Amino acid sequence: MNLLFISISGNTRAFVQRLQAYAAEQTVEADWTIKEIHDNSALTEETEPFVAFVPTYLEGGNGVDNGDQEILTETLREYIDFGDNAQHCLGVIGSGNKNFNYQYCLTAKQYATQFAVPFLADFELRGTNQDIERIYHILKEIEPHPTEAIK
Repeated sequence: MNLLFISISGNTRAFVQRLQAYAAEQTVEADWTIKEIHDNSALTEETEPFVAFVPTYLEGGNGVDNGDQEILTETLREYIDFGDNAQHCLGVIGSGNKNFNYQYCLTAKQYATQFAVPFLADFELRGTNQDIERIYHILKEIEPHPTEAIK
């Protein structure tokens, strides 16, 4: 399974790297590849299942009646929307700052709605060790086995 993410501040990158290291410690079978999507990343067809890690960066407002327009993560949205990539997406994990109240993880929730995939989990900023363990177990639950067909 691949873990796709975009990281502007470095928080999501740090979390995904820690998660991958934790997974490797838990089992020799953990075969998760991390792939960071940048503004200059080529749009390519995904052929394996993936989970998208989406931080929230919004343009002001309160996230309810204004300020719910995402900024900075459009590249990942375009990547998932490219070709049949969305069909390989098993779900979305969001991150953000809980101080933003309603806007916390709003972008990930928007991705989940747009691509009709589950919002699997959330973590704040760089996440805690408990977040790493919790999300690892969530990913292990949804990780497809080689004999399972992709959606």
